[in-house]
Amino acid sequence: MRTRPPLDRSSSPATRVLFLRTIGFTALLIGCRAAWLYHAAGLTLSHYDARAHLVVARRVIDNLTPGWRQLGAIWLPLPHLINVLPVQIDAFYRTGAFAVAVSVVAFAITAWGLARIAARATGSPTAAVAAAAVFALNPAVLYLQSTPMTEALLICLLVLAIAFTYDWLEDTTVRNTRRAGCAIAAACLTRYEAWPVTGALLAVAILVLWRRGMTPGKAMRQVWRLAAYPAIGVAAFLLESHLTIGRWFVTGGFFVPDNIDTGNPVHAVASIWWGAHVVGGHAVEWAATAGAIACIAAAWRDRRRSALLAPLALLAVGALPAYAFFNGHPFRIRYMTPLVPALAVFAGLGVGLLRGWPRRAAAVLLIGLALVETPPFDLRSPMVLEAQWDTGNSAARREVTRYLAGHYDGRTIMASMGSLAHYMQELSRAGLALRDFLHEGNGDIWLAALADPRPHVGWILIEEQAAGGDRLARIVRREPRFLDGFERVAEGGGVALYRASGAGREWGR
Repeated sequence: MRTRPPLDRSSSPATRVLFLRTIGFTALLIGCRAAWLYHAAGLTLSHYDARAHLVVARRVIDNLTPGWRQLGAIWLPLPHLINVLPVQIDAFYRTGAFAVAVSVVAFAITAWGLARIAARATGSPTAAVAAAAVFALNPAVLYLQSTPMTEALLICLLVLAIAFTYDWLEDTTVRNTRRAGCAIAAACLTRYEAWPVTGALLAVAILVLWRRGMTPGKAMRQVWRLAAYPAIGVAAFLLESHLTIGRWFVTGGFFVPDNIDTGNPVHAVASIWWGAHVVGGHAVEWAATAGAIACIAAAWRDRRRSALLAPLALLAVGALPAYAFFNGHPFRIRYMTPLVPALAVFAGLGVGLLRGWPRRAAAVLLIGLALVETPPFDLRSPMVLEAQWDTGNSAARREVTRYLAGHYDGRTIMASMGSLAHYMQELSRAGLALRDFLHEGNGDIWLAALADPRPHVGWILIEEQAAGGDRLARIVRREPRFLDGFERVAEGGGVALYRASGAGREWGR
């Protein structure tokens, strides 16, 4: 007797829920395995931003001037709010264990969400498995979900936003509005890539409702109910930014322009395409392209299936890195990783739109080629190699760490958190707390020390090489007397340590 596939539209809701939960649980096991593998290889905190994110969360409480203003204005606040209390525990701060657990859970929920979208759109269990597998076996995704980085949480919330907006397009109830709106708002408070995705998703929602017979005006009013959630979230962040640093939005000053795509929009977009197949593989990229075309065609032929257009919004995640490359931001493989769920969902939808044995054959071929091109748990994958760029400097900084550990006398250390947050986290192993540092987040005290450091600090740490040197390095080049009264006592990995000597004339006189 032939049994129905578990996601056939005539199967029971309980069966469908169990099937999707099984996919999510399987992804959770894969994520835990990856996290342990990269931990054993010493790679959990190898990326400097992984350590910096822990610092931003920790500094809200562990600080010379603690408080909500420490959330900063460049990075969005939600990941740090989630970690702000757990990271006050030294073990979680030094290892990143809690933040990694958040990433792993987010990874599993993403796999569940991708399977849910594919299943809801096509009714095919094969499509659900294909979409989840392409995502969950990707080495770049597996590495990032094994770290305290924020990409895993972003991807999770974007996929939930698409899944819940798909539900809302089918039934615009208050419950569905609330779920979709909250997911979109949370994504918008996690990383900036969510902002263009949100704009694209709301535009697609208007198009879908119009295709289903609503007037443009009514469709826009309906979508506004959804848009209000991210609008409130973004407005709150902009207000927080203004109250913190006196600027509504920070658009530059945190990188040195170094990209051949600078000023060339065609090259910038081409870099996104190239990066997508580096991180996802050629087979997945072309399968996703074919799947996206098939979804557009199916939605155009049958307006009842126009919600198939909703996942297209995920492609807008590439808008921000393309804009960054156009403005000279250095190319990073990491910025391509949020494209993986877009590739996965369209590859899965493409499989689901086939019928009979070609569907199963396409799924097996797709997953097989993905495993060959981008093998999971690959310690030599581009993302893992990129994450180790600072490893050599970290080893060289041990000379500075040893000196501080042996000679630190309790006096405040001046350092730019914008450049050395990752090193501040490293120094926690030497017994230093964030309240031992004076940095940009300390407001007027920091500004006073920039004018004359000697009344305020006994030590100065300066990043002299990375990105052309930090703010303190630029001041020293412009005004060498800034360091009068300090002597250079250690250096390594591009970092120099100065100690107040009590000698030298007053700076500025």
